[in-house]
Amino acid sequence: MTNPAAFKLPALSLREWSGPLTAELVRRPAAFGLGQVPVGQLPDGVSRGVCGFCSTGCGLLFHQQQGVAVNVTPDPTYPVNLGMACPKGWEGLTPLSATDRGTTPLLDGKPVSWHAAMTHFTQNFQAIQAKHGKASVAFISTGQMMCEDMGLLGAVAKFGMGMIHGDGNTRQCMATSVTAYKQAFGFDAPPFTYADFEASDVIVFIGGNPCIAHPIMWQRVMQNRNQPEIIVVDPRKTETAMAATQHLPLRPKSDLTLLYTLANLLIDAGATDPDFITQHTNNYDAFREFVQDFTLEQCLAETGLTADAIQRLVKTIAQGKAVSFWWTMGVNQGHQATYTAQAIINLALLTGNIGRPGTGANSITGQCNAMGSRLFSNTTNLIGGHDFLNPAHREKVAQALDIPVEVIPQENSWAYDQIIQGIHDGAIKGLWIIATNGAHSWINQQHFRDAMAKLEYLVVQDMYPTTETAQLAHLYLPAAGWGEKEGTFINSERRIGLSRKVRVAPGQALSDFNIFRLVASYYGCGTLFENWTSPEAAFRMLQKCSAEQPCDITGIEGYDMLESQGGVQWPCTEPTPAQERRLFADGKFFTPDQRANFRYATPETAPEAPNAEYPLTFLTGRGSSAQWHTGSRTNKSTVLRKLHVAELIVEMHASDALALGLQDGALAEVSTVRGRLEATVRVAPTVAPGCIFMAMHDSRVNLLTPSVFDPQSRQPSYKYAAARVRKISASADGISVTRNRIDRDPVCS
Repeated sequence: MTNPAAFKLPALSLREWSGPLTAELVRRPAAFGLGQVPVGQLPDGVSRGVCGFCSTGCGLLFHQQQGVAVNVTPDPTYPVNLGMACPKGWEGLTPLSATDRGTTPLLDGKPVSWHAAMTHFTQNFQAIQAKHGKASVAFISTGQMMCEDMGLLGAVAKFGMGMIHGDGNTRQCMATSVTAYKQAFGFDAPPFTYADFEASDVIVFIGGNPCIAHPIMWQRVMQNRNQPEIIVVDPRKTETAMAATQHLPLRPKSDLTLLYTLANLLIDAGATDPDFITQHTNNYDAFREFVQDFTLEQCLAETGLTADAIQRLVKTIAQGKAVSFWWTMGVNQGHQATYTAQAIINLALLTGNIGRPGTGANSITGQCNAMGSRLFSNTTNLIGGHDFLNPAHREKVAQALDIPVEVIPQENSWAYDQIIQGIHDGAIKGLWIIATNGAHSWINQQHFRDAMAKLEYLVVQDMYPTTETAQLAHLYLPAAGWGEKEGTFINSERRIGLSRKVRVAPGQALSDFNIFRLVASYYGCGTLFENWTSPEAAFRMLQKCSAEQPCDITGIEGYDMLESQGGVQWPCTEPTPAQERRLFADGKFFTPDQRANFRYATPETAPEAPNAEYPLTFLTGRGSSAQWHTGSRTNKSTVLRKLHVAELIVEMHASDALALGLQDGALAEVSTVRGRLEATVRVAPTVAPGCIFMAMHDSRVNLLTPSVFDPQSRQPSYKYAAARVRKISASADGISVTRNRIDRDPVCS
């Protein structure tokens, strides 16, 4: 135990303690000079931070009164958003003041002290491990925490507590892109900067709706002075598609066929870059032979598109001087998602549209720190983008963190879905969930809830004890939120941004970083993490782990440099002035031979296709720019709630509504083989005949989604399921369901 005399504390409350948290400190705060005196005032004026919602990573200004942030405005000097902010950013502080904030640990719903909570945590998890083995306890974390939080969590869980299995909710949004980039480029390396939105003359969005999902990125597109062609490939006529110059409304999950056909037609048109292909890629000849079978006629039959639309797209790409390809969840969340992402990468490689301004095969990330989670969370990758299976990597990380190499696992973790299945199979008995709400967001929701009920012990660490997942926990730990702690985020363009602490967490809520320090102390492994004294000290350790990796950030001179330069993109090996860092300008990739790889596979039919009983294709997605995932934060804002529809809506085409005897505003039953729910019908020309769409933010929607996963990335397929809709009509006994069947081909037509 650390000597209390070494701390030299001012008289602060426990929640304001910025040094190492230990079991002794929590048991006897008075011995350390801690009391309940008023906290010190933060500096007056304005301070900078990075938004904690999506992966855009906007810079915000915190406006303070008496040292406490009371308002935010967009930072006009920050290179990401250039003075713009979406509704979520403007309302960023509101969730911190919610009336249902967690203020004390809860054991079986009853308030307890931190000492009681940590004692219970330790005794239960250690008892499970003693009986069933170290790997019988797992964790599921988040892309919402800061890099320093993630790094410490993964280190404490795997190096201290002995866990093998831990994954993050970034599995739901970005695992596909990670896998595709690793296989094609040799490392998880999105190559772009946001300036590419403004430098392209052709911008292709595939399975993405940035107008709603990433509105500030869309504003960067709108600032493009090249009068670019904007192409949207999406089954729905989304808000982005409405603003595009070309919209290709293909049948759901026929995108792999379309992308291979585009490659074949571009090759036939001579629209390739032979020099780039010869000097910088592998496996092109085999790929060219493979795509010859993807004819225009076959593509028309499978995608439902017109020949004119496809030929126009081919001509547009062929004539483009700077073509950028962008994708997000419509690609990542599919049964062949990794090959679909690689098919997009193939288009950039064969046309030489990579490494130059306005080009790239560019994955848009989901959460504010999904990129940080991908590199530094110690989940399925060893910290710093390393490999648990590589002895040299384990030795390097052990030296960087000053820990024995023997404590680092020599095997990979299970992915999120495998952890849930491991609970059902009896292999996982205890689970620690941090800052994520799987009882709402995970696919086939009832399967998740059933798993939680099978656990011997469930701990949930979150801002709110009211989330669907926290309500299932044996032990709830109250965590500080964004703005109440300090650390770094990494956005979609690999920019590391700093967010400062500008408010005090309520009650006894603690930062995630300090909770992890506390866990280590109670678990008896605190000495392993003595160097993790503060978030900035942790950042220094992450830098050491990144050395000589593609994501090397050893040139960042600390938090002050991040703040003064408006964030820094990796790699950064020298403390150079602020600059754009676009990857692959030299044509050298991160593979052993420095060449990018063409990868491909035969398209496969989705596991759950529409049929006679369930004739419709069920699609899910984002509802509005004012909503964020499960709504645990955005729903706290009166303003944001006014900007999205409160009721559960099912959107459908007029022809389908007519066949079912439904009118706009009618109540209908929507079902899949997993469950059913009631929703209000919205007749919408944005949805193709044979398809229905529901926003993902309602807690009921994932009762309907299937347990289908891409076999390479293990990412769930939220975007495709077989469904039916029935008319609900009044009867003498109350509500009855009138069955109306739509008989059609089992694809959207």
